[in-house]
Amino acid sequence: MTSPVTSRTVRLGTRPSPMAMEQTGRFADAFRTRHPDITLDVREIVSEGDAHHGPLSEIGGKGAFTRRSDAYLLDRRVDATIACAKDLPGVHDRAPGMTVGAVLPREDARDVLVLPAGHPPATLADLPPGTRVGTSAPRRTALLRALYPKLTPVPIRGNADSRLARLDAGELGADVMIAALAGLRRLGFADRACEVLDPTVWLPAAGAGIIVVEHRAEDTATGELLAPLAHPATRILLAAERAVLAGLEGSCLTAASAHAALDETGHVTLHAAVLDPAGGPALYADASGAAERAVEVGREVAHALLDAGAARLLAVTPE
Repeated sequence: MTSPVTSRTVRLGTRPSPMAMEQTGRFADAFRTRHPDITLDVREIVSEGDAHHGPLSEIGGKGAFTRRSDAYLLDRRVDATIACAKDLPGVHDRAPGMTVGAVLPREDARDVLVLPAGHPPATLADLPPGTRVGTSAPRRTALLRALYPKLTPVPIRGNADSRLARLDAGELGADVMIAALAGLRRLGFADRACEVLDPTVWLPAAGAGIIVVEHRAEDTATGELLAPLAHPATRILLAAERAVLAGLEGSCLTAASAHAALDETGHVTLHAAVLDPAGGPALYADASGAAERAVEVGREVAHALLDAGAARLLAVTPE
């Protein structure tokens, strides 16, 4: 199919981490197949999160992985950016003027337990009291405190491949770590998943396993190029989950989960929770509706959580 725009270059901004470059490469292959007459120029953008080696809370949480890319996009230094959806702050925490153009098919949204190389197989329940479990996510920390209070969550930083290497060398500052299964698969390390955590108990992050490509809302030409590369079902799931975050107006440090599913009848079902950073009882809500109402379903769930008192937990800054 002929592209709506010819004889032009699309500049795509991406983080330079191995995982980011893998997902960028997959998208680039799909883009070039769809638009062989368009040049895709991949440009690396070192995020604040990549450059900072301390706790993410010191530089505004996960927004540190997107702020610089957002600036490049809005300043017209790139035409589009690619990122993991779970790393995107809520719309209330971002500059206006950006919109999602392409959404890749959702990968596995589950988290996994990773042990050092050579460690005997074990589950989180098997680990002895005081075991240091590495994670930088407030959601995972809250789940650890609620479900496995005998374990000790500790903050870790770095790209997935470097975290694995440091874990194996005993230099991570943690005895084991929690990671995203989709990320391990992208890097060829799926065999390092010792325990795949049940998503009905170990709640996934909103946008987990989803890669998105954004562009300036006013740039309709780039939007037309990206639109055919959007996976319809995944776009519906993302809309529902992101609507929950927007309705809660939580920060990048919020311990929360939103996970949607689409059935064969075209209905979306959404489960969400706001977690207690201290490990106390979480608040839960769910709703369902037709796929075209995905955003409204997300808003309904957010309102239900707020009515149940979620604001109290949202106001707590994780340690």
